[in-house]
Amino acid sequence: MPPARPVLRCLPPMAPGPFLFPPSRKMAAGGRLPLSLPGGRARAAFLRFFQERHGHRRLPSAPVRPRGDPSLLFVNAGMNQFKPIFLGTAHPRSELSRYRRVVNSQKCVRAGGKHNDLEDVGRDTCHHTFFEMLGNWSFGDYFKEEACSMAWELLTEVYEIPKDRLYVTYFGGDSSLGLSADEECRDVWLQLGVPASRVLPFPLKDNFWEMGDTGPCGPCTEIHYDHVGGGRNAAALVNQGSPDVVEIWNLVFMQYNREVEGNLLPLPQHHVDTGMGLERLVTVLQNKRSNYDTDLFTPILDAIHKGCGAPRYQGLVGDADVGRVNMAYRVVADHVRTLCVCITDGIYPGLSGAELVLRRILRRAVRFCSEVLHAPPGLLASLVPTVVEVLGDAYPELRKNADQVVDIISENEAAFLSSLERGRHVIERTVQQMQPSTNFPADVAWSLYGNLGFPLDLIDLMLEEKGIRLDSDAFNELVLEDAKRKAQGAQAAQLEGADVHLDVHSLAQLRGDNVPATDDSPKYSYKLGQHGQYEFSPCQATVLMLYRDQSLQKEVGAGQRCGVILDRTNFYAEQGGQASDQGYLIRLGQQDILFPVESVHLYGGYVVHEVTAVETLRAGDQVQLFVDEAQRLACMTNHTATHLLNFALRHVLGDNMEQRGSHVTAERLRFDFAIKSPVTVEQLQQVEQVVQDVIKRNEAVHMAEVPLALARRVQGLRAMDEEYPDPVRIVSLGVPVETVLTCDSEAARQTSVELCCGTHLLQTGAMEDLAIVSERQLVKGISRVIAVTGRQAKQAREVGQCLATEVDSVSVRMKQRSTSVAEMQNLSKEVGQLTKVVASTAMPQWQRKELQTILKALQRTANTAIKKLEIQQAEEKAQSLLTKHCNQPVIVDTVPADSLSILMKVVNQLCDKSPGTSVLLLSPQASGEVLCACQVSKDCLPVFSAADWAVAVCTQMEGKAGGSPIVAKGSGNAKGMQGALTTALKFAQSKL
Repeated sequence: MPPARPVLRCLPPMAPGPFLFPPSRKMAAGGRLPLSLPGGRARAAFLRFFQERHGHRRLPSAPVRPRGDPSLLFVNAGMNQFKPIFLGTAHPRSELSRYRRVVNSQKCVRAGGKHNDLEDVGRDTCHHTFFEMLGNWSFGDYFKEEACSMAWELLTEVYEIPKDRLYVTYFGGDSSLGLSADEECRDVWLQLGVPASRVLPFPLKDNFWEMGDTGPCGPCTEIHYDHVGGGRNAAALVNQGSPDVVEIWNLVFMQYNREVEGNLLPLPQHHVDTGMGLERLVTVLQNKRSNYDTDLFTPILDAIHKGCGAPRYQGLVGDADVGRVNMAYRVVADHVRTLCVCITDGIYPGLSGAELVLRRILRRAVRFCSEVLHAPPGLLASLVPTVVEVLGDAYPELRKNADQVVDIISENEAAFLSSLERGRHVIERTVQQMQPSTNFPADVAWSLYGNLGFPLDLIDLMLEEKGIRLDSDAFNELVLEDAKRKAQGAQAAQLEGADVHLDVHSLAQLRGDNVPATDDSPKYSYKLGQHGQYEFSPCQATVLMLYRDQSLQKEVGAGQRCGVILDRTNFYAEQGGQASDQGYLIRLGQQDILFPVESVHLYGGYVVHEVTAVETLRAGDQVQLFVDEAQRLACMTNHTATHLLNFALRHVLGDNMEQRGSHVTAERLRFDFAIKSPVTVEQLQQVEQVVQDVIKRNEAVHMAEVPLALARRVQGLRAMDEEYPDPVRIVSLGVPVETVLTCDSEAARQTSVELCCGTHLLQTGAMEDLAIVSERQLVKGISRVIAVTGRQAKQAREVGQCLATEVDSVSVRMKQRSTSVAEMQNLSKEVGQLTKVVASTAMPQWQRKELQTILKALQRTANTAIKKLEIQQAEEKAQSLLTKHCNQPVIVDTVPADSLSILMKVVNQLCDKSPGTSVLLLSPQASGEVLCACQVSKDCLPVFSAADWAVAVCTQMEGKAGGSPIVAKGSGNAKGMQGALTTALKFAQSKL
């Protein structure tokens, strides 16, 4: 008798209106429904259940590029975007802080970092690099009883999964941590009617979820599904790695915080975080045993078959999968989904971080396409439309960017295939130069892996075919050194400023003690004086609390570093890409004692000033704050310039240009943007011109706070994928904010209008000038520009003009075509030095590119001229020597030559003109060195070797030499030259 099939309700397509559960359809024979629930409708049912029946706010998926979280390569769980809520750092005016119960389907990638499924993908039928996480959350709203009840209702009443197929687990306690079993959770399940034999306790490793080494955590309860069913009791198989009994949903109850010391403290507010993988759920709902057999994957597998002509996918694994064909299908299907999602969300294959991981994913897919499926180039990119068809309804951004995804995959595939070819040549050449019975050098393998992205397993395979082994010990040392360097960098980044980062308990204590959030509106309190100078208003404040050693304190002693929380401040805290203010504060009545403010940070509405106390500092102290006005003004200038640059780039490059990030300091501004094709010299000039036109017009900079919903309706608004406070600040150049907000206004398309919390100039004229001093591609499709303003920009232009004059001077002298090799070599060196200076000096990038093009051409001209002059000189000297040594089998002589290159050419000319002659020439130099070059007639081989000849002669001059049996060269000391000539002649005569 076939196993019972879960009974499913087929929900109607999503539409506005009440949440409806249509009557169950009549089951076919054997307990099966005629149609299983499609993956898209299963996703829709989940979202509608929580949204319409249980009042959850439905949110779109966050991009897989983490937002403001350097600890992650990719968004790898549904909760990532909500970390500020769990940590208590969400700004009290932000949309995040108002969330109570939400639901979404989150795009997730697990490849690289702590959660890394990359190498497992393809080996079995359940691992993925990209997957969809269905989740519902409660932030201080409902807790265990409601969460479990909703989950049980959805699974058993909406999806109609038979209850006798389900098992639940709960946390069984941990005596070492002083944690008792989660009996509250157990009792909830029992009250819901789950038999006690199916409610199972498990230890910390199975049923206690942690965000990381520190941070919010708590017990969890998991729901497991038995694929076999048939009335059996499969409790013994739960959490045992059995493919028959699998976890489908995890409900996490965040009620503790893991401290740095490792101890657990109760969280001030309890949260619920649940996650159910869509792929695994659909496998259950479609009565399959493999995720790849569901309609989330079968269209892609069919497209692979059509594109490569390999045998159809059969779902085989392990030894049954002969030739790894089925594994290749799974790898390619999974990886192309990941590539589509990541590239759409702005992560492109590159050389570091998430970009490097994505490059490895792409290259792994390409290898399986070409080496296992024997597909023609381009198969991977051809699958993009199918992926878009499967996922595009849920994630519309995939449809919008499909062409770009195809282009990037195609270009990277071509580049990888080219790298493979180059890598094979490197291996061949290295093997040829190796001594017998030696291991392949680790540094070469590491270079192939790091620089060309050559897969390690492919290196091993190629060496194995040649009967050679890699020096694995030395290679592992290089791997460890690299990992150590990265770990030290990451550790340094984590430690930076760690002393003043408010933790979740301190934030809760501040709120519990009714300490008000910092009023930082005085940071915007500045104006233009009578003579055009900026005047910053003074700010008086009260110390509310001090923070040191992860705890709030009322007093900090002299010499101690601490965070100072004030009731109000005029200091700008680092946010929105702008560096924080610096300056100092003084206690009222103590004008001569300065407390330097090193940096400023914002946590959950509290502004923390990083200070080293020069005297005891106490809560309640009255202080006056002084911002470093020069640094603030420079940041304001560069921030307004960033907005203007954003507008100018879009104006010149078109609406396809999208901002990817920016960073503003007092010294410069950095701006990253997505663009399909490289930026040209002419476009860089046009961008600068647009900026300079606005600067000359001295446009007013308008700023106002408006409701976030109203601001988002502005046509043409340029906003990053960030959380903004509500109300939000709008910055508009040249057009009043009221005008921009009118319904039919096109003003935002004609000027710069952005949502921004930063500090800005009041008029653009103070910028004076802007020069783009660097522009380069970070990865394919993402460019980064660095620009300077004001005096730095003018200085960059002056330097550029000076260098242009020098290049013009060299060009003029090059055109005069000197007949002296020495003069041309000096000109060539000058071009080389100028090339280095132009590459490294701050100057307008468009001018740098122009000068580099000219210098490259000049270098080619110089090299060609030198070569021609050397050949000409060599012919003259060779003819003279040939006349002198007419019809001699051996020529040994001295000849003036400016370089070893010319000397070699003279030797070559002589041998060409007199094929049976062997030649050795010495050339004394002004430095006291003697150059040596020789060539042996092929008729004299193998008895007579040029390399042995040169070594014998140069050894006589206390020098060194080397080469081949036919051609060799070397050098020595002038003192032994006469003896060397005699040695040269005798050596030759002894061999002939």
